[in-house]
Amino acid sequence: MNIFSKVLLLSAFLPLASIAQKSDSPKPNWFNLDLVQDGVFGVSTERAYELLKNKKSVPVVVAVIDGGIQQDHEDLKDVMYVNPKEVAGNKKDDDNNGYADDVYGWNFLGSPVGTVRYDNLEVVRMVRKYQDRYASVVNSTPLDKEERAEFNLYKRLVTEYMGKMENARYGYEQLSTLSKQVNAIVSKIGKAKPTLKDFDSYKAANELESKALRAIRSSLKKDPDYVKFKEELDETLHYYYSQVNYHLNIDYDPRDSVKDDYTNGWQRRYGNSDIQGPDADHGTHVAGIIGANRKNDIGIKGVADNVRILGVRAVPDGDERDKDVANAIFYAVDNGAKVINMSFGKSFSWDKKLVDSAVRYAASKDVLLVHAAGNDGKNVDYSNNFPTAIFSDERDPNMWHAPRPILAALEQAGAGVGPMSGGMRSRTPLRLARDTTKLGLPKAANWIEVGASGWKNDGSLVAEFSNYGKRTVDVFAPGVKINSTVPGSKYKENDGTSMASPVVAGVAALIRSYYPSLTAVEVKDIIMKSVVKVEQKVKVVDVEGSKRVPLSELCVSGGVVNAYNAIQLAEKLQRK
Repeated sequence: MNIFSKVLLLSAFLPLASIAQKSDSPKPNWFNLDLVQDGVFGVSTERAYELLKNKKSVPVVVAVIDGGIQQDHEDLKDVMYVNPKEVAGNKKDDDNNGYADDVYGWNFLGSPVGTVRYDNLEVVRMVRKYQDRYASVVNSTPLDKEERAEFNLYKRLVTEYMGKMENARYGYEQLSTLSKQVNAIVSKIGKAKPTLKDFDSYKAANELESKALRAIRSSLKKDPDYVKFKEELDETLHYYYSQVNYHLNIDYDPRDSVKDDYTNGWQRRYGNSDIQGPDADHGTHVAGIIGANRKNDIGIKGVADNVRILGVRAVPDGDERDKDVANAIFYAVDNGAKVINMSFGKSFSWDKKLVDSAVRYAASKDVLLVHAAGNDGKNVDYSNNFPTAIFSDERDPNMWHAPRPILAALEQAGAGVGPMSGGMRSRTPLRLARDTTKLGLPKAANWIEVGASGWKNDGSLVAEFSNYGKRTVDVFAPGVKINSTVPGSKYKENDGTSMASPVVAGVAALIRSYYPSLTAVEVKDIIMKSVVKVEQKVKVVDVEGSKRVPLSELCVSGGVVNAYNAIQLAEKLQRK
């Protein structure tokens, strides 16, 4: 669930807005369907396969760096990567790559004796990093230039941390009360699956029950499924519980269980072979979008029909660590991945240069990286969402600000350097995806940043939760009500740029499978140039409020990814 859904659920108990999304739903398999033929703004995968009839393909390894994958899921077991040189379960490194028993991939969140589920947000880890040095410092304390910069960062970190903790505690408190009242009401009704009529007939015993009833009724009027309502309530309550007890708990640090030298960013050999881990919902869902078996007539159809999914576990319930992300990229590249999906992100970076080195390594090996733009509804031209395609300079990436020569160059070039319009706010974090090499900020050419879109070709096309950025988000792709695989050989609808990114990764894998002579950079270029341009203005919310703008103001390409167009272009550009 993205953060917008959680906020809506919390608001249901106080302002009593609806917690459920609108009850209208797209067609099954909508993200693979075609706008003209099917009336939904999918990526035209099914039409693309009409062009590929009788064409040969080669298997493409797609790495999913995520929180875990159920490798024996009924719709994934036949498309999972299997290391032919490794003997499962013998606790030996048969292929001498430094990772024993890595049959399906590797887990950088564990050790031979255990695995990590929860971790802090990066802001908490960084507060811990600086607090011994600066907790007792005041503004008048003499500091040199470097110390002053770190002290200012520390103050910003503490302010953000305290705000997040206050919100998390408030959310947990309110949702705990709502959950308790809902359980009490349902118990009195005496049905496991009460209906809207049951709740309308129920007489509230007190004011708290009255509030809970209004929230339930508001939700069930739009979606009558009480079980779904309760699942979302429980999931959201768990989210706030995790925030308070793990993500934002300054005293909680699980890293000791990984048994690595965390201070050594270049340490490569740690972890275990458990690619599923304790919570594989997110990663399994992502993997299914990319390559769920299209030929077994069960479950769903992934985008690509000849992939091998390589599971690399590096994303806990909390913020991923830069060391693990870098190692996951190195590992994926060394094990043959040609496309890497990264459906994760965070606001601060501990060691961005280490991740940059892995991105450069992937580029040197002709590997395409596909990354989710994030679910905060923000303009990431001006808000951090690490990792990024823009390589770090010599300063702390968390303190990036546009130097005057760059601002001058942008203004002279007529670039819109303010949020959605002209005018740069003071000390605005720099995020530039276009012509950055000319400005001294090189950008990875083997990287695609993906925002989330819905199925309707109207002003609501851009998902309300999706981040955007005229210079930093490359394309949009389906990311609303995406049905895909989840653990237990089950299926579930999820929302998020986490779902949009694997749609694009699947299209990239499809191209690389049928046109293997094309390079990673060429595949990106094809995807960018073959989008379906969006003519009407779309709704977006920024610091100035809600407005309607062209999609070209929200991403580089100005369009939604389209597999049919991409295959046509790839056919023209392929080298015989």
